[in-house]
Amino acid sequence: MKNKSIFIVIAIILIIFIAIILYKNITGIEQEENNNFKIVTTFYPIYIMTENITSGAQNVELTNMTDTNIGCLHDYTLVTADMKKIENADIIIQNGMGLENFMSQILGTYSNIKTIDSSKNVQSKIEENSHIWMNIQNYIAQVEEIAKGLSEVNPENSLIYEQNKNEYIEKLKNIQEKYNLELSGLNGRKAICLDEALEYIAKQIGLDIISIKTDHEESTISAETMKNLIETMKNENINIILVESGDNLNNAQTLANETGAKIYTLNSGLTGELNKDAYINVLNQNLEELKGIQ
Repeated sequence: MKNKSIFIVIAIILIIFIAIILYKNITGIEQEENNNFKIVTTFYPIYIMTENITSGAQNVELTNMTDTNIGCLHDYTLVTADMKKIENADIIIQNGMGLENFMSQILGTYSNIKTIDSSKNVQSKIEENSHIWMNIQNYIAQVEEIAKGLSEVNPENSLIYEQNKNEYIEKLKNIQEKYNLELSGLNGRKAICLDEALEYIAKQIGLDIISIKTDHEESTISAETMKNLIETMKNENINIILVESGDNLNNAQTLANETGAKIYTLNSGLTGELNKDAYINVLNQNLEELKGIQ
């Protein structure tokens, strides 16, 4: 009986000892996680840029503020879940050019949070069009600005940021060279652009476009505008219509039926999978579509 009591005491001591070790390990992990450098991106395209830059960085936590399928942030209103993601962030990375009109609200609530405006050194800007990432050279400038900003505030990972940036930009420049070589025949061709995000692609490859401001809503095109477009397309022999893959095709189809023009569907990279190669895949997909222009 005495031996049995000793055994029970030893077992209890072991259980307590194991519990203490487990508690210390768990709290240690939580503490380590709390000490991570927390980066929040505003929406999907910026997340993909930052994911490529931060891949392999130590003690870095990357979060996208909005849902990856939210699309463009025109008139986006912050929700409680967004603010929850931001409250413990060390830095927030935005597209810039006024796309995130909620930034004043964020900075009003979290005045000490650091920010990176990825559009700071973008050269090829179209007035009142913030979809700058759809021009490859602009995208490269954004990647450079994000890497620079992260290196300044998180210098312990500056080497990996620099290495990742260079490797990513090399991939981007290779595709840019393909665009220049394989789409040179489109320079000066006329086209109708039914999504403002695609203006940057069109400008990059030299298309002469008539752009219709839709704010990603094809229903905003009036009957009068459609009538004028049809007349212009017939008079100027425009046979190219550019639309975004997620947009309604009703207006594009009407224009095509009335003028004999062909519809070409491009991806604006606004949504997609959380995959580092997502933008590269979009560029290759768009290249193949554009190569089919007759």
